[in-house]
Amino acid sequence: MSAASEMAQRLAREAEAVCRHYLPLGRRQGRYWRVGDVHGTPGESLYVRLQGGAVGRWADAATGEHGDLLDLIGLNRGLDRLAAVLDEARVFLGSPRAPTEPRWEPPAPVGSPGAARCLFARSRPLAGTLAEAYLRNRGFTNVRTLGCLRFQPRCWYRDGGDGLARGPALIAAVTGLDGGLTGVQRTWLDPSGGGKAAMSSPRRALGYLLGNGVRFGVARDVLAAGEGVETMLALRTALPALPMVAALSAGHLAALCLPPTLRRLYVARDNDAAGRRAVERLGRRAEALGIEALVLAPVLGDLNDDLLAFGQAALRAHLRAQLAPEDVARFRMGGGRRWGA
Repeated sequence: MSAASEMAQRLAREAEAVCRHYLPLGRRQGRYWRVGDVHGTPGESLYVRLQGGAVGRWADAATGEHGDLLDLIGLNRGLDRLAAVLDEARVFLGSPRAPTEPRWEPPAPVGSPGAARCLFARSRPLAGTLAEAYLRNRGFTNVRTLGCLRFQPRCWYRDGGDGLARGPALIAAVTGLDGGLTGVQRTWLDPSGGGKAAMSSPRRALGYLLGNGVRFGVARDVLAAGEGVETMLALRTALPALPMVAALSAGHLAALCLPPTLRRLYVARDNDAAGRRAVERLGRRAEALGIEALVLAPVLGDLNDDLLAFGQAALRAHLRAQLAPEDVARFRMGGGRRWGA
């Protein structure tokens, strides 16, 4: 038996511990560990077998990737040599095991990434919820598979004084480049699902946002970035295969951390003074790193306004004209009717 095969078998005997260590934002569902991808992004498209036959085998339904736990560790840690993967596995197997049974832990400090992780874990998938209805009313119909968005029916907030109240909220996971959850954005919703709640600040952040964002896909050489979740979801209706991130504000967009492998950055601009300044600052930072920066400009206030006003086909055509030619084919953008055509 080869060293790799023997190591894969040893890892399979510790399959759940491997998942808890390398994919901590996933969760156990019956015989499987479910998570968004090999980098540990929240979601459910990747599943690892924990019991029965083929323990330790995994597959990602979104990408078609599959393999054993050695492959998973290598992809998760970005290791391209078998020797390095084996070394990483030996270190893991030689480390003390965290207990897999539930245990008491002190409450996370309010406002911390730990509190954000607890809130996200207590929230539910979008399917059939008020949050899905809200997003549908914003023009987004294919959101059920988005692991970074969840719904919390009773999310706490301060009611303007010293009192606390609870209401339904869309919860968006904020993650760093390593896929670790650093915070959440909470958007409280009107009970009708037709819009945001009637409160002074229906959107509030929790945890660490600076440099991080709400991610749709894993970026390697090309990435799109913008301010709001709705802006990036509108872009996603036209370019579903393009990795993208919502930084959640103009200030955070300007300070967004960029992947070291990035070669081209598209920045979805909001049509206001703060949005233009953020795009300029981020573009200068990108170009200083040798990254080509291109602006995706809306006609109205932002891309979601364009989607609602003109429709998906027109938005696709408008964006198609702003892409690098090689990305038009790469991300399978077809033609469409332009506004006024």
